[in-house]
Amino acid sequence: MASLNVGNLGEYLREQRRSARLSLRQLADAAGVSNPYLSQIERGLRKPSADILQQLAKALRISAETLYVQAGMLDEREREELETRAVILADPSINERQKQVLLQIYESFRKENALDAESTEDTEAPETEAPETEASEREAGADAGGSGSSRGSSGSSGATDGSAATPPSN
Repeated sequence: MASLNVGNLGEYLREQRRSARLSLRQLADAAGVSNPYLSQIERGLRKPSADILQQLAKALRISAETLYVQAGMLDEREREELETRAVILADPSINERQKQVLLQIYESFRKENALDAESTEDTEAPETEAPETEASEREAGADAGGSGSSRGSSGSSGATDGSAATPPSN
């Protein structure tokens, strides 16, 4: 059985209620729950359902996901994703098609970043070797390009990798 961290939830609810300058009775009425039941939740004696938490969140004008996290029903990362989606869907300045497109883009970025994070972990070692290889190639190119030409030491910070010699060879 999953245990809820109702003590912290109750304290959090009490803080939110006081921040909203609501009495226990006012919040209970606004959320549609009894005054004694809300008091028991705040004291950590009762475990409210997700529906009750949603009603309380609405009355407090906070996200239900925040209360779910406090109650141990939802992971913090899941809450952030749900809140982002809710904000997009609630935005009155964009139409439904735009909301759906924005959500698809958001999801594709999340997937891409998850894949990037996985591939970064897999390829960390080869990436640290790449700069050394490039430096060695530049040194080799500078030796080859500068050995037979006086232009290689003209003081320009131009290409020392031999790329300047490529066009005249045509």
